[in-house]
Amino acid sequence: MPPLRDVIDRYGLMAKKSLGQNFLLDLNLTAKIARAAGDLAGKNVIEIGPGPGGLTRALLETAAARVYAVERDDRCIMALQELIAAYDGRLVIEAADAMKVDMTALCPPPRAIVANLPYNIATPLLIGWLEQIADFDGLTLMFQREVAERMTGKPRTKDYGRLSIITQWLARVEKKFDIPPSAFTPQPKVTSTVVHLTPRRDRKDTVDFAVMEKVTAAAFGQRRKMLRQSLKTLNVDVEKLLTAAALPPTARAEEIDVAGFVRLAGIYQRDFLA
Repeated sequence: MPPLRDVIDRYGLMAKKSLGQNFLLDLNLTAKIARAAGDLAGKNVIEIGPGPGGLTRALLETAAARVYAVERDDRCIMALQELIAAYDGRLVIEAADAMKVDMTALCPPPRAIVANLPYNIATPLLIGWLEQIADFDGLTLMFQREVAERMTGKPRTKDYGRLSIITQWLARVEKKFDIPPSAFTPQPKVTSTVVHLTPRRDRKDTVDFAVMEKVTAAAFGQRRKMLRQSLKTLNVDVEKLLTAAALPPTARAEEIDVAGFVRLAGIYQRDFLA
């Protein structure tokens, strides 16, 4: 295969800020990302925003059954055509906006997502996939480091918040490694972090995703206030709810661990929404 810089020149792939494009051209790093996803043998792997195809090549070099590349940039779609023939048709290109694609309908299980996500849509994409996390074997994703730190945040720290709770509730989260701005073309202003998420298939709770979103939104909507005040937006007997969840009414949201929020949301769902 030709060098990625030659592909960029041939197809005029100047990165577009409007699409959040920052191309990763170091094939050693793309191979490292593919390895961070674990054993992909026999799995259908979904990549978002492949650009000139650096990570795509690395994924096709694994034993994945197929790689499904979701790309909305016509220039990149043209450039990726070369990979279809080179890898015996194991690459499937989906010309679409990732924000509008149901990844579970794109390919059959077992499936995994491995992607260098555009910064401008990374968090909403993640939230959507977390709601369907049981349908994936794993997610290996690149975010700006600040987002990765929020995903792995611990109680009583500045990074701990709604994203920390929802992510850790549904998945085991592991920060793999950082990638400096200098590795990208063009260089972003932030360091990136590769994160691997493994679905928690041993969860015992039956809390609905929408309920957890609602409860955490209320709790962190007024982050510095005590729960007995911030949870009033739920329009329930807050003291009764907190007592049933064994949580002190004077605590703040950032002091409650994930297990505490699972209890809180579970009791709210069972006793106040029935």
